[in-house]
Amino acid sequence: MVQFYLEGERITEFVAHLMNRKTVYAPHRKGRKSFSFERTENAADVVLDYPRTMHSVKKYFLPPREELLTFDLKENDFETSDIPTCEAIFLGVHSYDLAAVGRLDYNFTVGSPERNYLTRRQDAIFIGVSFEPDKYHFSGSVGIRPEDNTGCDIFLTKLFDGYVLEVLTPTGQDLLEGLDLPAHEAGKPATGHFHQHIFVPQAKLSEIMESSYNNPVWEETADQCVGCGTCNLVCPTCYCFNVEENVDITVTKGNRERHWDSCMLRKFSEVAGGEVFRESLASRQRHRIFRKFKYISDQTGQPWCVGCGRCTAYCTAGISIVSIVNRLIGEYERAAVAPI
Repeated sequence: MVQFYLEGERITEFVAHLMNRKTVYAPHRKGRKSFSFERTENAADVVLDYPRTMHSVKKYFLPPREELLTFDLKENDFETSDIPTCEAIFLGVHSYDLAAVGRLDYNFTVGSPERNYLTRRQDAIFIGVSFEPDKYHFSGSVGIRPEDNTGCDIFLTKLFDGYVLEVLTPTGQDLLEGLDLPAHEAGKPATGHFHQHIFVPQAKLSEIMESSYNNPVWEETADQCVGCGTCNLVCPTCYCFNVEENVDITVTKGNRERHWDSCMLRKFSEVAGGEVFRESLASRQRHRIFRKFKYISDQTGQPWCVGCGRCTAYCTAGISIVSIVNRLIGEYERAAVAPI
């Protein structure tokens, strides 16, 4: 691992250098408080010091809406849609979003590999950046520190007046060719502390979830919830989608599309005949939390929540996933020591 020093005043030069190598997607300011990963047209527009983007880089590998195939009813045939690789540099990605990409890689690889996601995913280059935890971040509770460089080709750690730039792969080394940066040997600074915590490890959370299926917290949370599905749509590890088929006005040709869907929406669990097998908001809240801390985690040993805080930060009702989980933990532990 080689370290360099990237001065703050050279960040725009660094971004421009990357843009000369490949397409660059990076955080851009949207309005006064929001940030979004966008294709970079002007190096000066890139923002590396930001709390979180509304959506993660997931949207480039699993688009909100995409065409799967086209069909011809008259000829009774179909053709799958071409899927280009996402051969680009993703600059300024936080550690929890890189961890989320790793979890999606698992989801779309295990079992029947998913062609569209895996095709887009290949050839992606990641340049991570450290972050200062705000009141919503809790990724430290799920084993993801702000300085975690797992999955990165280059990683940037914030200094007072610049960044420590670590080269982690040969691909990262190739990206720096032609850019003269001074070596850095003073080590990396300590990162900030988290303001929110989940107080037990995943191994125990699975047991706690198992005993909390009928906990009153689900009904109480449902009383606040408006069922909008925002928590799912901003989550970097949610990957559920709906599939639609559209026929043109001649009723001879059409296409099949998929788009993001949300298990918090009533119609998500609606089946033929109008039956809805998760009718209540309480059951949908429980399913969402179990998806993050039990169902997949029982197979992998990892939480499927990466602690980005988006679901809480953008919840229209102010519902906190950390508060829900910590309440389950507290009630489980009190029950364990209660006299029989």
